[in-house]
Amino acid sequence: MNILTTLRILGALLLFLAATLLVPIPFSLYFADGAAIPFLVSAAVALATGTILFRLCRCDMELSVREGFAVVSFGWLFFAVFGAIPFILSGSIPSFIDAVFETMSGFTTTGSTILTEIEGLPESILLWRALTHWLGGMGIIVLSLAILPMLGVGGMQLFKAEVPGPTADRLKPRIQDTAKLLWGVYVLLTALETLLLMFGGMSFYEALCHAFATLATGGFSTRNSSLAAYDSAYIDWVVTLFMFLAGVNFSLHYQALRGRLGEYWRNEEFLTYLGITLPFRHRPF
Repeated sequence: MNILTTLRILGALLLFLAATLLVPIPFSLYFADGAAIPFLVSAAVALATGTILFRLCRCDMELSVREGFAVVSFGWLFFAVFGAIPFILSGSIPSFIDAVFETMSGFTTTGSTILTEIEGLPESILLWRALTHWLGGMGIIVLSLAILPMLGVGGMQLFKAEVPGPTADRLKPRIQDTAKLLWGVYVLLTALETLLLMFGGMSFYEALCHAFATLATGGFSTRNSSLAAYDSAYIDWVVTLFMFLAGVNFSLHYQALRGRLGEYWRNEEFLTYLGITLPFRHRPF
């Protein structure tokens, strides 16, 4: 296995993480929650580490299947460790182990948490917590293929290693184009759900956090009692609908956006999924 190639790509992933760590800063400044500096320092650490790995580990960027699996495996680990830094520096989760657990739970969309008093945390920290869901929902590596051109060589190896299932559907000849299309659908659904939740009475901040969690099918909320805190059937139905849509193969959504709605009904996976999730009543014997 080419270790330098693996480290160089991991460095590129950390550069992307550094950029995403800047996203909560405007929210921190708006809410004056005191977490802007922890996010800035976290981004600087990720940027410095990523730059060192990317610049020093110069090599041929061609990837084998083994290197693809190594990048995906260590990529998730790197994201969990570096993504935990804001929790630690802000004092939201002082324990390193607990912070890594929370971050890994977010990126893997597991939804498990060590937190008991969520509403007492800074708003930007809760946004970052939800954002880890969203980034992991479609897949960090798939997103990287879409936005980091330097991963273009041998990108299919990363795609195969990241995407579950026996085959990875390609909507375009170039894997980068496929990744962009999938993430485009993901962003569109997120924006639509955010708007619908705002119509239901949520603020933009809360709607965005819950849209991040819903599309990732993860479950992190900004409230201790989650959706029950809103006591709204409308919000419950919106989240239920988009949770269902998030479980559907996104290539089908893309085909539907192109006017090919019949692709849903010709897909056995979707029909099976629909049959399992449709509500039904139990009949008495």
